[in-house]
Amino acid sequence: MENKKTFKPFIPADKILPEFTPVSIILGLLLAVAFGAANAYLGLRVGMTVSASIPAAVLSMGIIRVILRRDSILENNIVQTIGSAGESLAAGAIFTIPALFMWAKESDAISVPSFGEIAIIALVGGVLGVLFMVPLRTALIVEEHGVLPFPEGTACAEVLLAGEEGGEKSKVVFSGLGIAALYKFIADGLCLFPSEITWEIKPLRTGFGLDVLPALAGVGYICGLEISSYMFAGGVLGWFVIIPLISLFGADGIIAPAKDAISSLGAEGIWSSYLRYIGAGAVAAGGIISLIKSMPTIVKTFSHAIKGFGHKTSEETRTSKELPFPALVAGVLVCVAMIWLIPAIPVGPLGALLIVVFGFFFATVSSRMVGLVGSSNNPVSGMAIATLLISTAILKATGTTGYAGMASAICIGTVICIIAAMAGDTSQDLKTGYIVGATPLYQQIGELLGAVIAAVAIGGVMYLLNNAWEFGSKSLPAPQASLMKLVVEGVMGGTLPWGLIICGVGIAIVIEILGLPVLPVAIGLYLPIYLSAPIFVGGLLRHFFEKKKKFENENERKAATDKGVLYSSGMIAGEGLIGVLLAVLAAIPAKDGSVLDLINLGGMTGRTGGVIFFVLLILSMLFFSVRKAKK
Repeated sequence: MENKKTFKPFIPADKILPEFTPVSIILGLLLAVAFGAANAYLGLRVGMTVSASIPAAVLSMGIIRVILRRDSILENNIVQTIGSAGESLAAGAIFTIPALFMWAKESDAISVPSFGEIAIIALVGGVLGVLFMVPLRTALIVEEHGVLPFPEGTACAEVLLAGEEGGEKSKVVFSGLGIAALYKFIADGLCLFPSEITWEIKPLRTGFGLDVLPALAGVGYICGLEISSYMFAGGVLGWFVIIPLISLFGADGIIAPAKDAISSLGAEGIWSSYLRYIGAGAVAAGGIISLIKSMPTIVKTFSHAIKGFGHKTSEETRTSKELPFPALVAGVLVCVAMIWLIPAIPVGPLGALLIVVFGFFFATVSSRMVGLVGSSNNPVSGMAIATLLISTAILKATGTTGYAGMASAICIGTVICIIAAMAGDTSQDLKTGYIVGATPLYQQIGELLGAVIAAVAIGGVMYLLNNAWEFGSKSLPAPQASLMKLVVEGVMGGTLPWGLIICGVGIAIVIEILGLPVLPVAIGLYLPIYLSAPIFVGGLLRHFFEKKKKFENENERKAATDKGVLYSSGMIAGEGLIGVLLAVLAAIPAKDGSVLDLINLGGMTGRTGGVIFFVLLILSMLFFSVRKAKK
């Protein structure tokens, strides 16, 4: 196995190429906003996001190499570094902040957080996440090269190293983006067909359906059959076992937390009143279980971090330059002061310092976890839940209760969540840079720039989406934020149905005993089945490629699978961006509604049209994956 002693980067330390240029900075910032907005929309719909590093790298190669005729792998690397920062910050923010909007909707006495508050909270978390990762680079990236795989970081480096194919690969991403954008506009803009199709199953007193949208199928393809099938299994357990049982045994009874008879609720009413609390318990338990299982890794990481803290090589080269230690300390102190002075987080200097200490702890955990299992399996939700449990209990014990205490807990959790997400992304990007021979200093500055622009943009994206569809609604369920809201309300002594939550915990424990991954199943149980079903379809399509026998060799099979990943990434970005555009149209008033209402065709092709369009979408994924691989 290659280690740090035998490793040589693709671009030697003594070779200078264009890297931190105006072109790479501007393009990176544009992608940070675009992928941040797209992932915010995706996360608010299905409770999960996808890494933007590889699609950002491919798009940058297409633009820089093909359109601008520039040839520098280091420029491409800076673009993906800045671009992926937007996705990570958005992921941390959308898992918590929407809870504040939902509380404001429930009470007229509560106001939504201001644009400035959202931006500052997100900025503090993003900057701290980057700064905390810098002193860990030597210990995790350099010293453990060949030990920690960093899956996404290594894969992104492979894409960059295949630079001569960049133009062709970028066409696949752009094709997915364009087709998904058009599809999304036809479905949810023009409303030619319903984007959600459902069937009632009367014998079981439940229903089945699926959202026939590009992003969900794309997520399933990227995750693969194993993860998508676990999610779908959770959906089947909820909608074909638990809902029918509640409906059959509950009959005409009125059982809290519902206020109406169970027989009158229907499948979605039972999900809203009962099943989502069971799912919330399962997700919370799954996050905490994953955190507990990571404890040996946590201890090992801290011991390595302490030993390698501030360690420098005897001779500094271009590929070892980093942000100077005094700048890191100054940046952290400024962030401590900002946390202390932000009205939305009513903590003193000691409280702000504790947030930073917890933040460094989870940044270290996150950085090592993504090195082992990748960003997709990083237990950020478990870290956020643990933070919320501790911070809410402390606030309640010190007399900060009610909405003020709950809002403070969410803001504290937001900072920690963003720190963990950003630290994980930064470590992946620094791994990519280490392989290709980038300058760490420029990457770290790029991460900070991406965090700043994404922090400014995320508030606007949230206001747009909330004004168009409202967080917590059927169109925008914000599952992770809804879960965090339930956790905080429960600790503060609200009307949380603990019996249902504990049932969910029990289900999570059974899943863990069976040796299955808890979180995917729990998320499938928590989400409506019409979200996990199309994800499962995407996973089945990838499985088809991986098992198909007609490929001439393994390289051809891998090429088809990889192109499917790129096309799926483009689909996710395309739907997300059009989702934000539709939110803008929904916010513009017009006669008898909004501009979006004026172009609404009322689903004229019906459920049949939805099925046909979704089949055509799946066929497009098949076509763009196989077309070039067969040449």
